[in-house]
Amino acid sequence: MIYNTTHNNKEADAIFEDLLGRKTPFLRSIKLGGTGSKRMIIDEVGNGFKKYMNTVSDINYGNIELRPKGILVHINKGLKTFSWAIPFYQLHTYKTSGFSIYAQGNFVRFKNNKLLKENKKFIAKLIDLKIEFDKQFDFDFTH
Repeated sequence: MIYNTTHNNKEADAIFEDLLGRKTPFLRSIKLGGTGSKRMIIDEVGNGFKKYMNTVSDINYGNIELRPKGILVHINKGLKTFSWAIPFYQLHTYKTSGFSIYAQGNFVRFKNNKLLKENKKFIAKLIDLKIEFDKQFDFDFTH
């Protein structure tokens, strides 16, 4: 689900909090080394997100915010911001020619350039959190 979050959107905030958990408190965020990525260039998106991209040759930027139970992918279109909520159980990431995030039948692919390389530690942290989340659902079928 994607929401226009350019201005304070109480409905979206409530849904994000319910689905992904509360925003990380400031001091905890500092201990984690931050909960938001730097901006990255969006290389390609799924058909469902084409309407959120700049139609002229402007560069599309996005960034990722970590939450306790998932992530928010923020997409900037001109002066507007759209936020895509993805719970960890729906999240799939791929290292392709860039870095891709898939969920809910859509995807966002970030361009492999200097901006993506600057987010290498953040992406590693994101993948570690996804693995930790998935561990709670591991079942031992050997017995």
